[in-house]
Amino acid sequence: MTELLEQIVETDESAESAPVGAVAGWSTRAAAFAVDVLCGATVLAVVLLTLWAAPRQGWLWWCCVVLAALLILAMAVNRIVLPAITGRSLGRSMFGIEVVRRDGGRPGVGRLLARELAHLIDTIPPIGWFWPLWDARGRTLADIATGTEVHRLEDAAGVPVPTRRGRAVIVVVAAAVLAVAVAGAGYFSVNRPERAVQQARAEIAEQGPKIVSQVLSYGANSANEDFARAQQLVTDDYRPQLVTQQEAVAKAGPVDNEYWSTNSAVLSAEADRAEMLMLMHGQRGTGKEQRLITATLRVSFEKRADRWQVSNIVVLAQPNTARAGS
Repeated sequence: MTELLEQIVETDESAESAPVGAVAGWSTRAAAFAVDVLCGATVLAVVLLTLWAAPRQGWLWWCCVVLAALLILAMAVNRIVLPAITGRSLGRSMFGIEVVRRDGGRPGVGRLLARELAHLIDTIPPIGWFWPLWDARGRTLADIATGTEVHRLEDAAGVPVPTRRGRAVIVVVAAAVLAVAVAGAGYFSVNRPERAVQQARAEIAEQGPKIVSQVLSYGANSANEDFARAQQLVTDDYRPQLVTQQEAVAKAGPVDNEYWSTNSAVLSAEADRAEMLMLMHGQRGTGKEQRLITATLRVSFEKRADRWQVSNIVVLAQPNTARAGS
């Protein structure tokens, strides 16, 4: 820290040896930093959010893990390896600036890595990022600590070197497309199915008890119509079992039979499947022959053609009957 303060104090003295017009402007550096870091960080944030929401060990989860690793590697190569080889990252090449040592030489990978880590000095507190506004050589605290500067790209005659924006623009556009693609994959693979499950749970919680009541209820004078209605409320696979039960009732002579749900809970739900636990109350017969009924059922449902149907009924507690008024 003492060396850092001494270098800051020596800023004005060293400024006299700096090439005229060689120091890059703060706004140019900020724009290059946005392309290099903020662009990649935004895509990485989208990938990490999708990773957090995706089912663990699923295909999307693994894709996000690989993408996150590749993004971190690409950002490191862009900020550390490329400047060591060419002097410029993609963002800097887009705005015609480069990182150099204090003597004008090209920094190595080690110095550039130390410079990136030293940006913590600039970040906590963030005043270091604004230090170039009053530093004669336009340096951040990280530059001062690692002996680096950011200059405009100029030839020997001091003429600015043409910027290489094409490749940088392609990378930025590709990053934006990647972010949109990852967000879209997260929506269609995670958010949309979750919303479908939530909608299914809400629908079956409201419709399920009504459907089961209609399947189990019938009147003595309208049994055939009630049986036909009930058959439309069950799946094709469950219909033969229901028909067998209805035929047994018809053979014994149907009486008024009414069921209603007094309590229910959704045990599980998917976009097109659900299972509920129901406590049913009812009454059978009329007059002195009327009996009160209670039963506990586990009912399975399937959604076909945007319509919920009963796919199975399991009696957990056999119907318990008692004479009305007893």
